[in-house]
Amino acid sequence: MAQKRLFKILFVNQGKVYEVYAKRVGQGTLYGFIEAEELVFGKKTTVVVDPAEERLKSEFDGVSVTHIPLHAIIRIDEVEKQGVAKIIPLSGKADSVLPYAGHFPSAESPPKKGGQD
Repeated sequence: MAQKRLFKILFVNQGKVYEVYAKRVGQGTLYGFIEAEELVFGKKTTVVVDPAEERLKSEFDGVSVTHIPLHAIIRIDEVEKQGVAKIIPLSGKADSVLPYAGHFPSAESPPKKGGQD
C-alpha cells in the first residue's frame, strides 16, 4: 500500500508561528507564494480538545487552498505522522524582528554608483 504524504508547515503570521499539516504543498501560481492544500486537523473523535487547534480549525474553515508568502515560511517537513496543529507566540527579541519583505528596487530608481547622490 502506498504511503500518503503529509507535510508539516511552520510559518510566521502576525507575530506568531503557525504549525499546520497539509496533504499537498507546492509552488503556487502566485509569484512568491507556497500553496498548501487539504489542511489536516485532529480527529473529532478525541475526547481532549486543544483550544489552539480549535482556533486554527475555525480560522481555516472552508479554505481549500491557502497561499503562504515565501518570506513567512520557516520550514516545510515531510512527516510520517500528524502532530497537533498549533499557534506558538514569538517571545523575546524576535517579536521586534520582521521577516524580510523581499523588496525589489523599481526601474524608476536605479542604484547609484560610486557613492554619488
